This record gives sequence, C-alpha cells and structure tokens, in this order.
Amino acid sequence: MDKIVNLSLSVLLVLWGCAHGGSPSVQIGGLFPRGADQEYSAFRIGMVQFGTQEFRLTPHIDNLEVANSFAVTNCFCSQFSRGVYAIFGFYDKKSVNTITSFCGTLHVSFITPSFPLDGTQQFIIQMRPDIKGPLLSLIEYYKWDKFAYLYDSDRGLTTLQVVLDMAAERKWQVTAINVGNLKDERKDEAYRSLFQDLENKKERRVILDCEQDKVKDIMEQVITIGRHVKGYHYIIANLGFIDGDLSKIQYGGANVSGFQIVDFDDPLVSKFDQRWEALEEKEYPGADSKIRYTSALTYDAVQVMTEAFRYLHKQRIDFTRRANNGDCLANPAVPWAQGVEIERALKQVRVEGLTGNIQFDQHGKRVNYSVNIMELKTNGPVKIGYWNEVDKMAVTKSDVFANESTGMENKTVIVTTILEAPYVMLKKNSDLFVDNERYEGYCVDLATEIAKHCGFKYQLKIVGDGKYGARDAETKIWNGMVGELVYGKADIAVAPLTITLVREEVIDFSKPFMSLGISIMIKKPQKSKPGVFSFLDPLAYEIWMCIVFAYIGVSVVLFLVSRFSPYEWHTEEYEDGQIQTNESTNEFGIFNSLWFSLGAFMRQGCDISPRSLSGRIVGGVWWFFTLIIISSYTANLAAFLTVERMVSPIESAEDLAKQTEIAYGTLDAGSTKEFFRRSKIALFDKMWTYMRSAEPSVFVKTTGEGVSRVRKSKGKYAYLLESTMNEYIEQRKPCDTMKVGGNLDSKGYGIATPKGSSLRNAVNLAVLKLNEQGLLDKLKNKWWYDKGECGSGGGDSKEKTSALSLSNVAGVFYILVGGLGLAMLVALIEFCYKSRAEAKRMKVAKNAQNINPTSSQNSQNFATYKEGYNVYGIESVKI
Repeated sequence: MDKIVNLSLSVLLVLWGCAHGGSPSVQIGGLFPRGADQEYSAFRIGMVQFGTQEFRLTPHIDNLEVANSFAVTNCFCSQFSRGVYAIFGFYDKKSVNTITSFCGTLHVSFITPSFPLDGTQQFIIQMRPDIKGPLLSLIEYYKWDKFAYLYDSDRGLTTLQVVLDMAAERKWQVTAINVGNLKDERKDEAYRSLFQDLENKKERRVILDCEQDKVKDIMEQVITIGRHVKGYHYIIANLGFIDGDLSKIQYGGANVSGFQIVDFDDPLVSKFDQRWEALEEKEYPGADSKIRYTSALTYDAVQVMTEAFRYLHKQRIDFTRRANNGDCLANPAVPWAQGVEIERALKQVRVEGLTGNIQFDQHGKRVNYSVNIMELKTNGPVKIGYWNEVDKMAVTKSDVFANESTGMENKTVIVTTILEAPYVMLKKNSDLFVDNERYEGYCVDLATEIAKHCGFKYQLKIVGDGKYGARDAETKIWNGMVGELVYGKADIAVAPLTITLVREEVIDFSKPFMSLGISIMIKKPQKSKPGVFSFLDPLAYEIWMCIVFAYIGVSVVLFLVSRFSPYEWHTEEYEDGQIQTNESTNEFGIFNSLWFSLGAFMRQGCDISPRSLSGRIVGGVWWFFTLIIISSYTANLAAFLTVERMVSPIESAEDLAKQTEIAYGTLDAGSTKEFFRRSKIALFDKMWTYMRSAEPSVFVKTTGEGVSRVRKSKGKYAYLLESTMNEYIEQRKPCDTMKVGGNLDSKGYGIATPKGSSLRNAVNLAVLKLNEQGLLDKLKNKWWYDKGECGSGGGDSKEKTSALSLSNVAGVFYILVGGLGLAMLVALIEFCYKSRAEAKRMKVAKNAQNINPTSSQNSQNFATYKEGYNVYGIESVKI
C-alpha cells in the first residue's frame, strides 16, 4: 500500500509541476486509516480536480491505525515537522483527544470526515453533518415510543445522550445496547444472543447507530437468523443509506429507513459520478463501486481546503511556515502564528459539494445542510423526504410502511414452487399457455384448492436456483424456496418441501399434506428366467434331500416290521399236477416296500397294504407326512411357476452400510442430506461418513440426475430419496427402478409461509379441510397410480398373462421322457435276461430228459416259476 501511495504521489507531483510551473506549493498532510482505499482515491481525484494556477496543494500521506494513539502522535508530529499548512485525516474515539490536543496547542487545522464532536474544539473542521436532528425528527414522524437503540461506542455517546434526553421528556421506552465492543471471533454468537433478547422483549423497532461495516454485520445476522425480518422496522443512523448492500433484506418484509447525504439525482453529483465510473479500478481502488458518503466528504474536504487557501492567496495573507517547522513535542510548545488565519479561512468557506451546501459555524461544524430521508421499498431505496435546520423533516411521499397485510381477498399471492414431477410439471404444449395454465401436477392442483378455500388469486413462480432450501455454511444465506420466503420474494411455497427444525426456525409450515420417509431406490434386477427343473423351486434343496431320505427310511422300516410281525406272513397252497406244497409267504419284500412308499407319496395307492398293526402305523404316519408335504408343494407351485422372481442385492439400509460395492448418495441440498448429517444413530452416521468421503461424489444436484445415475449404473448405485418420489418414479417408464426396504424415517411435506404471515392460519385450515374431505388422497392416486405407466405390478405386466410357458414345465417332460426311456431299457434287459435263462433251462431240460423224462420236466417247471417270481416277493400267484 505504501509503495502504491508513494508512486501515485510522485505521478501527481509531476503532473502538478508540469501544469502549474513555478506555482507556490501548499503542503497538506493526510492521515488515512488502513483499508480506506476509496477515500484515498477520492482525495487524489480532488487534488487533481481543484488544482489552481495560483498555487498547488502538495500532499504528505501517512497510512496508520487510527485507534493507536502512539501511531497517531508519531504521524502527526512527522506531518508538522514537514511544514504542512493543514492536515486532513480520520480519528476514532481512542485517538480523537490526541488530535484535538495537538491541533489546539500547535494551531494546526484538522479537516475530518469522521463523526462530529461535541463542545467547542478549536482548529477542528468537521465535514460530516450532525445526525441528531434528522434522527429525532424521524423517530417522531414514525411515532415510536418504544424501541431498541444499538450504538457503537467508538463513535462516541453524544447521539445516544440526546435520544435518551428526549426519551425522558417524551416518556419513550428505550433499550440501549452497545455493539461496539463485540469481539470479531464471537460476534456472530453475540448478535444471535442479542436478537434473541430483543425477540423475548418483543422489540420490533431498532435504531442502528453504527458505521456502515457494523451495520453490514448486523444485517447479515438478521438475514441469517431469518426471524427478525418480517414485521421489524430498522433505522440506520448514518448518512450513507445506499452505501450498504440492502438487496438481501429488500424482499424480506422488514421496514428499513435511513439518511442519505449524497443526492445522486443532483446534477453536480451526477456529473462527478460519470467521471468516477470512468476511472480504472487498478489505479483508483474503490472506483468500481458507487462513491460512499465518507469518500464524498473527503472529496469535499479537498475543495474546502482549496477555497480557503485561494482566499488567503487573494487577500495576500502570509501563511508560510518558514522557521516554523519545529518539534510538536517541544516544551513549551510553539504554536504556528498563521494557524489562526488558516482556521478562519476554512470556516468562512461556503461552496456546493457532493454533500450539498458546505458551510461552517464558528466552531467548525456543518450548518445549513440538507439530508435526504430514505426508505427501502421492494424496488430499492426510495427518497420519501428531506430534513434541514429550517423546515426540519419534510415528507414528499406519503406511502408510509404498512407492516401488516390488508387482507387476502382479491390479492395476487406469489406462490414459489419447484419443477419436480409429479408435483409441478410443464404441460406438453406449455408454449400455448400463459401463467399458471402452463403447469400441471399434484402441487398445481393443491395450490388451486388452497386458493379457492382462502379466497385469493395466485401466480406460480418457479424457484430460480432450482433448490428446496438450505443455509450456506459460509455466507449463512438461505437459498431455494426457503430463501425466497425469508427474503420476501414470495408469499407462500406449495411444493414437496419437507418440514424440518432448521426451516421451521425461519419460516412457518402448515400441517403436513403428505406423509413420507427416506427410502432406497435401486435399479430393478433382471427377472430370473425359470430353469428346466423350476417345478422343484417350491421346496428348498434341503427339504428334497430330507424327503428322499425319509422315503428310503420308511421303506426300510416297513420291510423290517413286516418281516418281524407274524401277521404279515400267510400260507399259500400251490398245486401243479400231482404235487401239492404249503409255504409261508410275505408280500412286503424290499422292492414291494419301496413301491408301496412311492405309491403313497405320489397319491396313487398300491395293490398291497400292510396287515399287521405295526405296518399300518408306519403306513399311516407316512400318509400323513406325504399329505402335508404334497399340500405345501402344491400351494407354492402355482406362484413359482407363474411369477418370474427378481433377486434384489439390497433389502435394507443395513445391507447398504455393510457393503462397499454399491455406492449410495442423496440430493446435494435438501432435507435428506441434512437428516444423515445430523443423525446420531450409528447406522446412519456410518452411511453419512461414507457419503461425505466417497470419490467420485455420490451427491447429485437434482432428483432427475439421481434417478438417471441409478439407471445407468448397472446396479452399482443406490439413491436415497423421499418415498413418495420413489414410488412415483417406479411407476414411470422404462420401469427399471424399484423401492427396497422400509422407510428410514418419518416426516411430512408442508406448505410454507414467511414468519408472521397472515396467510398461515388460512392455509393451515384449508389443508386440514382438504385432508378430511379425502381430496389429498384422491390427488395422490390421480398423479401416482392413475397416470402410472408400469401397472400395479410394474414393468409390462399388463400386457402379459399368467399362463405357464413350456420353459416352466420343461423338466416334467424331461422326466417323463427319461422315465419312458428307462422303462424301455429295463424291459429290454428283462427280455434278454429271461431269454438267456430260458435258453439255459431248455438246455438243462433236454439233457435231463434222457435220464427221467416225466418227473424231471415237472420239477424243472416249478423251480423255474419260483426262481422267476420270488425276486418280487409274490409267491401266491399261480402260472
């Protein structure tokens, strides 16, 4: 900064030297606080603008910390030793006594745009007019009798003392609060506590007697908190009403008044403003913004000094500093003899400047000045009148603030909403319509019903940034629909806006018009095609194995009890010619036992049955077992053969948290993200830790982007969103998403209004009435399911029938063909075996015939019969 200052001064000196030749030089001192770039630029412009041929002003600039008395003393003495004729500079509460003491002792005039001083200090020329008169007049104009007064002690207490004296006389209730000693590191917390106290005391009228930087901090906290906007009235007690950025509070519903010393409608100011805007910001820091009132006072101060020294030059008054460049700390002090003449000349100056008429009284204070009275309207700052010492306060516009609504009938209400299907959507031919007719959806119908019940006209307005509403962590500014309500850009929000604590602190919600919760959306898995043996699916693999073992076990037990039980044995008589035999036989050999168990299992029965009690117990138990198994199998068979099942990799939030293969995320700015960020539940905290650190980012800007990511991820991304939206998207083509698991929480959508809005009660009653009438459910069915594209079962189920296809029962045909083939193979084996045995028998019989032809033949035939059929255990059948 110092290098820039020295370079700039060198350039100025060269220019002045070329322009004025041998003109006498008037040394002027300058004390600028660090950061006052625009004020210094205005000072330089004034030096060039008001330079004359009679003499030239030569500045000596020091940059310092004005709150440091030692630094002020050092710089002042340095300026004095250089032989300056006057000093321009700034002071604050800590350094003002040092400067006034030096000026009074050394007779050096100090021209300053800092806050005015009380008393009769000599050699102090105060460029800034006193604000006490305009402030008291404005308080009386608004008829305030109870208000809070926030002041900065660094500016002194003179204005506060006058207000308190007037309060005692008029019986006003004033709550005075010092905001000048708040520490920077804890100022946000202190401001919140301060406004909380004001809210508890129901103080809705506030005077801010602070410099513009402090006013900016307070207004930012007002916007951040959001609860001290609608219905509040602020008076900014400085002379630069339009110097600060009031755009953030402009639409919030707060009344803001103030004072403006620089009238930009004045031709003199307009001409200067054109030259100011043409300056290069690199050469003149601060020229990229409108000139502040302190910079305008600095510019006018240069004009005042120029006029004073021009007057002295014309009067040929000797004001040189020859042999007077002494030490300011000398004891005794040696005042400058010509200092009184310079002070007198400065006080006699009367010119028109950027701050209006510039005139001083005998004490160096501004007199005969005029201040504009300003109010903040929805279209920006507006001048409503002026104040001067003669007329006091004169109002030129009578449209005073109205804090309360005058009624809703026939009032056009601005309804902010967001383009989100199926809540608000553009019609296919929306270009053919205007205003509200361009939109359709659940919230469009809901807004129509609300307006009908409340009796107001409305205009739908899509939120500009496309967000629901969250507070920025750095700027503390609300965005989205919540921001539009907080800052007064809309009167009501009809949208899928979740009711949350942080939002409820700055806006009001109606009763929920829809209940929902956070759910999981994944890509719908491919339907599993039925296998060849899909008829086995109704029972698990383990059950089939148990049935096989049970079948074998029952058959073995039946065989054993039949062998041990005497009631299963009976005598059969065989006659073959002249031979008669009696033998005990048993029908339940091992193969007959297997055949009996298989017949019972297949529900076909058998031509043999147990005779003994033990055998019938085994058979009865087996029949009961097969009854239950077959019934269960039949009950599930239809579902497994006619429904194509889908195997989902994720079934719940626990499944998501346990794995890392499938990524998952939420909307970047919304209540779902806030839920995970604030949750103290271990599961959700674990999920938030993953989402916050995942690379690439798992957060999406819009719901549409999240759905698209699910569809394109091939099952590797899950999107967490409200269950209502999840259900809606599941019903939209291409029908490839699905909701899994239950809801993670329970919450509701509400209609939002600004704090203190007169619409709140009417909207709340309308929502309750619509709910009782069943209209809310009717609207949901209309936009979710009646207009669905996937049918009740999803996909293209409406176009398919539930008839079985060949693939469903192919395995049965395979078993049938296999069984037939096996039967043919066994029959062939039996035929070959029988043929071989018969051939062998015939050979043996032929050899034996030669020995005993008759008896040998009969015996052989009977033996062959027994050999052939004893295998199956049926010995009672005669051939």
